[in-house]
Amino acid sequence: MKGSILVVDDIPDMLTFLERFMKEELHVDVSIADNGEKAMEMIAKEAFSIVLADIRMPGMNGIDLLKHIKEMDHSTLVIMMTAYGSIEDAVESLKLGAYDYITKPFDEERLLHTLKKALDYYNLIKKSIDLEKRIKEKETIESFVGASLAMKKIIETIRVVAKTDLTVLITGETGTGKDLAARMIHALSNRANKPLIAINCASIPENILESELFGYKKGAFTGATHDKKGLFEAANGGTLLLDEIGDLPTILQAKLLMVLEEKEIRPLGDTKSYKIDVRVIATTNQNLKEKIASYQFRPDLYHRLNVVSITTPSLSEIAEDIPSIANHYLSLYCREFNISSKRFSEDTLKMLISRRWSGNVRELQNEIKRSVIFTKGEIVTPQDFQYDFKNLPCPEDAIDFLSKLAYKEARKGLLEKFNVEYISELLKQCSGNVSLAAKKAGLERQSLQHLMRKYGINSEEFRSSANKI
Repeated sequence: MKGSILVVDDIPDMLTFLERFMKEELHVDVSIADNGEKAMEMIAKEAFSIVLADIRMPGMNGIDLLKHIKEMDHSTLVIMMTAYGSIEDAVESLKLGAYDYITKPFDEERLLHTLKKALDYYNLIKKSIDLEKRIKEKETIESFVGASLAMKKIIETIRVVAKTDLTVLITGETGTGKDLAARMIHALSNRANKPLIAINCASIPENILESELFGYKKGAFTGATHDKKGLFEAANGGTLLLDEIGDLPTILQAKLLMVLEEKEIRPLGDTKSYKIDVRVIATTNQNLKEKIASYQFRPDLYHRLNVVSITTPSLSEIAEDIPSIANHYLSLYCREFNISSKRFSEDTLKMLISRRWSGNVRELQNEIKRSVIFTKGEIVTPQDFQYDFKNLPCPEDAIDFLSKLAYKEARKGLLEKFNVEYISELLKQCSGNVSLAAKKAGLERQSLQHLMRKYGINSEEFRSSANKI
């Protein structure tokens, strides 16, 4: 059978028996650990299909091990071993996410049946995940829509660059599809079957970002109770997407430069470095040359990242592509919300082309998503883009329509509408001052910036309107 199993037990004879039994009966890779701490170290470095662990062990017991595994990797199945008379512990483990439990002394037939069933289930889940990944990759490629010269040039560049392992720097305004371009590069590369892991450098505090990227050893700092692999190691063989690279703290810029030059990482608290094979793609909406001039970004790191440069155009630069982009997302969201097909009127397409999209494609996406939810007929008109839920004295018509959707879709639509209008009004009141708006909302500045990026809201637009007044 296909799979790998880690056996954890403090009794040497039990480990020997189980290792031999599973290799002979299941023909799988079997590893052993005589305590929970050692098991955690092994799990941090290698992905196992199944962990078969005794509940009662000195030090880290099976229940604690189960909790840690579920925090690290939800796909690994955990089967608990327990002696007769301690079934309560086994039941508790099931509540915490264990796949199953078996009792000692073993009934070999039942043990074999349980392990086979678990391996079959694990492989089924993996196939489902792989299929979902391939579908998303296909959607990613299809989402890069456009027939303009600028878009054709970018798509051609992406196809050429994808065949290499070169580091890529993608620049462009907020909402222009930088993340999409990065994912398309990965999807078309030889690394497509390996992980693509993304991290937003602006949304994670500096003291946490370092351990997230490089991992840490047990005892590296207070609270480091076990080894944890970082995102570079997790992305080994695949691609690491560093979003908002312009916000990477200076001290981490030096460490990233070393990784790019040496192809090695050193986890926090470790004395050794480890070779990695990771392609790095970085994105930013900032002018890195200006940041270099103000000593906020290292010039040597910039040149290491800027091996291949791609600039995603704003919607105003590719206005001729707006109808095809809009039609693509209209069809996509109708399918997503299980709504019958809709189409834009000619006036709507003219309005979309002439409108100023400060949040670019992301803003256009969100507007189309809301129009799909709130348009009752088959034709989406310009008026459907002016649907203002907050101004309705009693939104029976909205609720009547939303009640036809699944709860999650309806809630999601209204939540997005609220977020966009709340943040826009907040920034308007604060004249585009993000720090002041965050304080007024009771949010961290980074959290508000994350929401603004998500919904394609540009603070400059509110500063401009304030200046005009």
